[in-house]
Amino acid sequence: MNTIKDLKGLVYHKILEDLDRKIEVIQAAIASAKESRNSDTKSSAGDKYETGREMMQIEIEKNEVLLNQTVRQRKELARIDISEEFNKVSFGSFVVTDQGMYFISIGIGKIPMNKQICYAISLASPIGGLLKNKTVGDEVDFQGRTFKISEII
Repeated sequence: MNTIKDLKGLVYHKILEDLDRKIEVIQAAIASAKESRNSDTKSSAGDKYETGREMMQIEIEKNEVLLNQTVRQRKELARIDISEEFNKVSFGSFVVTDQGMYFISIGIGKIPMNKQICYAISLASPIGGLLKNKTVGDEVDFQGRTFKISEII
C-alpha cells in the first residue's frame, strides 16, 4: 500500500511521462507531415499538388499549436517540488477528500493509479478554485456534493 506522499510522487511522474510521450508523438507527426509536404511531387494537376501541400501545412500548424500547449503544460508541471508539503491547498499540493484525491497542478483530468483514481486539476478549474487555500477539516460544496478535506501533502 502506497502512502499518500508516495502516491503524489507516482502521479507526478506518470503525468510527466505521459506529457513526454505526447510531445514525442506530436514531434514525429510534425516531421512526417513536413516530409510529406516537401516530397509531394508536382503533377500535371497543379491544383491537386497545391491542395495537398496546403493540407499538410494545416496539419503541421495544428500539431505545432498542440506541441506548444503540451510543452507549456510540462514546464508548468516541472515547477512543482514534489517533496514540498503544504498546510493549505495551493499549486503543487495533493489533496485527499472524502470524495476523491486531487493533485493541484495542471488540468489533465482523471489519472488512474493502480486501483486508485486521482484527478490532476488546476487552481483555475471550478473545484480547484473552491479548494484553493482550504486546510484539513475544511469542506467545500461542488455540484451538490460536500467535499471534506482529510489530508494535504
